[in-house]
Amino acid sequence: MHATLLFFRGKSLRRFFMKNSFAKSFTVCALAGMLGSALTACDDSSSAGGDNGSGGNRGGIPDTVETFMELSDYDCGKSQKCVATYLTEYHDMAVCDGDNGWVIGTLIEKMDCDFSSSSVNSSDSKDSPSSAGKSTKSSNSNSSGTTTKSSSSSAGKEVSSSSEEMKSAWDYLNPGIDYGEFTDERDGQVYKTVKIGDQIWMAQNLNYDPGDVSSLGRYAWSGCYGDGALDEISKRILTEEEFAANCSRYGRLYTWEVAMNKVNCGYHYNCDIGNEGTQGVCPKGWHLPTKEEWKKLVEPIASGVEDLTTYWSYLGASVELKTADGWKEYSTSTSGTNASGFSALPAGFMYIGEFFRSKGVGTFFWSSSVYGSDKSYCLRLQHDDDSALLWGEWKKNGFSVRCVKDSE
Repeated sequence: MHATLLFFRGKSLRRFFMKNSFAKSFTVCALAGMLGSALTACDDSSSAGGDNGSGGNRGGIPDTVETFMELSDYDCGKSQKCVATYLTEYHDMAVCDGDNGWVIGTLIEKMDCDFSSSSVNSSDSKDSPSSAGKSTKSSNSNSSGTTTKSSSSSAGKEVSSSSEEMKSAWDYLNPGIDYGEFTDERDGQVYKTVKIGDQIWMAQNLNYDPGDVSSLGRYAWSGCYGDGALDEISKRILTEEEFAANCSRYGRLYTWEVAMNKVNCGYHYNCDIGNEGTQGVCPKGWHLPTKEEWKKLVEPIASGVEDLTTYWSYLGASVELKTADGWKEYSTSTSGTNASGFSALPAGFMYIGEFFRSKGVGTFFWSSSVYGSDKSYCLRLQHDDDSALLWGEWKKNGFSVRCVKDSE
């Protein structure tokens, strides 16, 4: 997907997105762009082990692999350097670098491989230079949104394609906003940033996997929407492809102690108020916003505020925070314009460890401010409400995280 770049070795790959731990045999990084060409061959001069093109030594690696789990079954050694295969699940090419395993994304361009003779599958991919340097695959969806099939000539098989399914968070940014960019040094993921007032916010939800979080408490959890549990919207377990798309578009969800990155700071525990504004799960130089920082964001764009002492409703504010599309339609008065550039998507949430709900219709963002032993403040946006609500929610829910930059 657009938000991930992978390095992984054959046969050592475990499930890519795990509930509480990352597979330690590879590193996940974000990318600023993706190759739009279907690469199927390498030149002799770039190969460590001879011709790795369509007629050379591919080590049994097929032209197309459906999932990353299937790809892990194929060894990627020096003799297969520059062998490329189309990874259907990520709508992109995977290339063997001969040393670190399989590579997906922009680092392919930096490899010592000659793809000048590669076949280009024009029906499956096209360059999109206007989309922040990324490339996306073309879709064959009809006007009703029904997904059709597009054929991959290099693979000789049909690949499911949907323009909406392929979109990542970057596709929903406001083209009229001058976004900044930040790279998380922990995993290399790249995030767009936006200055709103005197605050600098990430313009995408955090997608950092903190690994095994079990030591943080009983309810500690992090994962992407649909991670092996029931999706209350579809009433089913999501497929691996749908799950990976959710990570790319919506980022990860975190229970509060994981968002705070503090032991015994979750459900049934009171945290020291001095933890407000803590870095938490955010990258160095960024932090989990306090409720006052959320207020500072929404107050200037609100037409009014209902102050109910323990929670606040900022009238009209959600319209400028929500993306212009990607939300379930309700009315023009509640539809997003993304005038602020904040680019909030309807990521949904994980409900107290039982199931996922509200994708497409709502989202919640954690703050670092406590509401009580069982709840913490969060900002809520809904498709059918033009208001932004700042109130308390259960710490054992899995919500999104938006990081705000530390003051200079």
